Amino acid sequence: MAIAFGEAFEALSAYRGVSIAVINGYAMGGGLECALACDIRIAEDHAQMALPETGVGLLPCAGGTQNLTALVGEGWAKRMILCGERVDAETALRIGLVEEVTAKGDGLLAAQALAQKVAKQSPVAVSYSKALIQAARHTPPAQNLIHEREAFVKLFDTKDQREGVQAFLEKRKPVWKNK
Repeated sequence: MAIAFGEAFEALSAYRGVSIAVINGYAMGGGLECALACDIRIAEDHAQMALPETGVGLLPCAGGTQNLTALVGEGWAKRMILCGERVDAETALRIGLVEEVTAKGDGLLAAQALAQKVAKQSPVAVSYSKALIQAARHTPPAQNLIHEREAFVKLFDTKDQREGVQAFLEKRKPVWKNK
């Protein structure tokens, strides 16, 4: 089960598109780990989040120790995992666990608004950018800077880049081909 959960959430994290989680209640254990695997997290104001596995003699097994630490830092990750501390939506926003808090019932609308913003971007450029951002967790900056420049040059050879520039010059919305 641990391997299946881990592989599922790693696949979600590696998805070339943009994943947005809406936390509209309790996100505890695997539920929070699923949200942690997403690119962006939105919490409704009544949400509660925790990784309580140590309280039953286990530990988060689907990336929770790594993804939580990357988002909130070692101190808060230790509070939440080692102390079993639960955080509310406002605390989650303050510590960087979520990027937005909405009123109860408005999380899905906020996620859809963000998804519409993503849809206006070049899918190829979004994919490259996402991979570089995630690589920052485990690759030295000097190496990532090289990869960043290489990806920039690769994008110059895409149809989307030509379409984006042409649309800008013609003052119209681009029509992306994902190529």
